[in-house]
Amino acid sequence: MKPTFLSPLLHAARPALLLVAITVLPGCASLVSNAANRFADNLSAAVLNQNDPATVRDGAPAYLLLLDSLVEGSPDNADVLAAAAQLYASYGAIFAGEPARAKRLTERSRHYAERALCIEFKPSCSWPEVDFATYDATLSALGERDAEYVLAYGVASLAFIRAHSDDWNALAELPHIEELLKRYLDIGEPSATAAVYTYLGILATLRPPALGGQPEEGRAYFERAVEMTAERDLSVKVEFARGYARLLYDRDLHDRLLGEVLAADSEVPGYTLTNVLAKRDAEALLASADDYF
Repeated sequence: MKPTFLSPLLHAARPALLLVAITVLPGCASLVSNAANRFADNLSAAVLNQNDPATVRDGAPAYLLLLDSLVEGSPDNADVLAAAAQLYASYGAIFAGEPARAKRLTERSRHYAERALCIEFKPSCSWPEVDFATYDATLSALGERDAEYVLAYGVASLAFIRAHSDDWNALAELPHIEELLKRYLDIGEPSATAAVYTYLGILATLRPPALGGQPEEGRAYFERAVEMTAERDLSVKVEFARGYARLLYDRDLHDRLLGEVLAADSEVPGYTLTNVLAKRDAEALLASADDYF
């Protein structure tokens, strides 16, 4: 299984948003909408509390196809597109299983996210063609009503870039996504903010300081995410060790963070699945530590 670079997404993006999307389609009676909302909440909780990642891996493709059918029926519905983008990003980044498949799935995720944001925030329609300064100037116009679509675009883009890390054109987008996620902190839901701090920590520690990396800023992001989740989300500490501690060759911090992950209880409401995945990564990182350091 791949490293859980986007495991916070499982908590932030709520995989069951695909069912919430049904409530915005024409013709849904109030009773049906309420039932769909309840089912969406229950399914989301079931996924996040699942301690067997293989069950999620094997079951999610059915919902990917359902999302595709909803997009076919409502191609201009931003909520449906955003839901599709987020689930495809999560599945493509974590469960795809092979690089070529990850590329295909995250390409679809990115396509859906671009369409959703373009519908709700027209300036984003031109983002692929404009320079960074022009792009950056548009971000201040984003508001709270755009937050869901900004998050979908941000995580879909991160999944896409990770799957296409052999493409310099994709990597060149990292500063764009970093600024977008910083803007999300001003306009987004607090429930997703901890995950966004984790993403920002990852982005700040992808490169060494000599090449423009900002490890101390990254450390602050990771520590903020740990604080906001009250240490319940073990994936934050794994990314802290992988990103910051390995970048600066801080073996003591690296081993301490991963030891805390392995000693912690995985079964935490809302975080069980991400914690199981985090423990797998922690074991792998510790096993390779002697060779790395």
